[in-house]
Amino acid sequence: MAIFFLYLCVSYLLGGVHLAAPPLLDPEAECSMDIILVDSSELSSSPSPEPHRDLIAYEVQVNQRAIEDMCICCGSFQVHTQHPLFEGGMCAPCKDKFLDCLFLYDDDGYQSYCSICCAGETLLICENPDCTRCYCFECVDTLVGPGTSGKVQAMSYWVCFLCLPFPRSGLLQRRRKWRGQLKAFYDQQSECPLEMYKTVPVWKREPVRVLSLFGDIRKELMSLGFLENISGSERLRYLDDVTNIVRKDVEEWGPFDLVYGCMPPLGQACDRPPGWFLFQFHRILQYARPQPSSPQPFFWMFVDNLVLTKDDRAVATRFLETEPVTIQDVCGRAIRNAVHVWSNIPAVRSRHSALVPQEEVSLLAQDRQRAKPPTPGPAKLVKNCFLPLREYFKYFSTELTSSL
Repeated sequence: MAIFFLYLCVSYLLGGVHLAAPPLLDPEAECSMDIILVDSSELSSSPSPEPHRDLIAYEVQVNQRAIEDMCICCGSFQVHTQHPLFEGGMCAPCKDKFLDCLFLYDDDGYQSYCSICCAGETLLICENPDCTRCYCFECVDTLVGPGTSGKVQAMSYWVCFLCLPFPRSGLLQRRRKWRGQLKAFYDQQSECPLEMYKTVPVWKREPVRVLSLFGDIRKELMSLGFLENISGSERLRYLDDVTNIVRKDVEEWGPFDLVYGCMPPLGQACDRPPGWFLFQFHRILQYARPQPSSPQPFFWMFVDNLVLTKDDRAVATRFLETEPVTIQDVCGRAIRNAVHVWSNIPAVRSRHSALVPQEEVSLLAQDRQRAKPPTPGPAKLVKNCFLPLREYFKYFSTELTSSL
């Protein structure tokens, strides 16, 4: 009998036998519990020092902690700012990730990361044809309710938390005037000197009006749905030579929403120095800009097809007031193509745009100069950089064709 009693005591201490389940979890016991990681069948050997989002619901509902005092992206209590789209806090690392990733898109036209935490491996896609947002399983199950992601998967049609007519789903509550909050968040938190424009509601979006200089991006914009068809090409004006173009011409043709310019491909016959294209683009850009007080979203992009020298690129950075990014086309370990891009489109200035060492880019440019056939134009390489414009302008097709 004594041995049996001793066995019960030891079993109880080791957790093998539970005499009664407490009605509420002790906060300290909850924090010290081992966590089963997603896609893992084993318990961690020791408590993880990282914050756990599983605690968000417990802290808010049991400990009565304000959700604004927790990072809804990771569960950290070290709040740096407030989430721009939903009520809740945001820590500094999650803020940086959000700034980098929110406007990144995949080839299918949907955002690459969760609209809450800007991470997540498995995403739920909003089926509203005018929305491109995604949400990860973990955010949905943590903030809306356990098992919600499975219920959403079983639905034949699902619209996301920014499209629903009601603002609250579980702990997830959409902010009032979230578009203005998002703009203020970027303007205050981003290190980029360029101002971000407030996104436009679906019912206010108009087709984009484009001025394309030195390179025609008609096919790329049609493949993304920004130009309806060939008959919609009157909304795009292409100019190969702007020598005699003055401000009055641009104002009569406009207003424009997007000004695109690029260097001619290496190998193409050209009787003008590379710097001429840069300075002419900058001149026409000033003509096309709306008044400083105008709320009209206005975007621009200038692409160097590895033609400009290092000094020329420094001049471009000074005139265009932003640093370039280098976008590459890689096949295996070989760089097949690369371009330098200056732009105020949100995704282009993200640090997550593809970057390559300048030595490799220089070698690629030298190889091109030795090659006799002209290299392809840069428009195809930067096509997906235009996808964030779906937040601002009407588009006519959701079927993206990558062959163009």
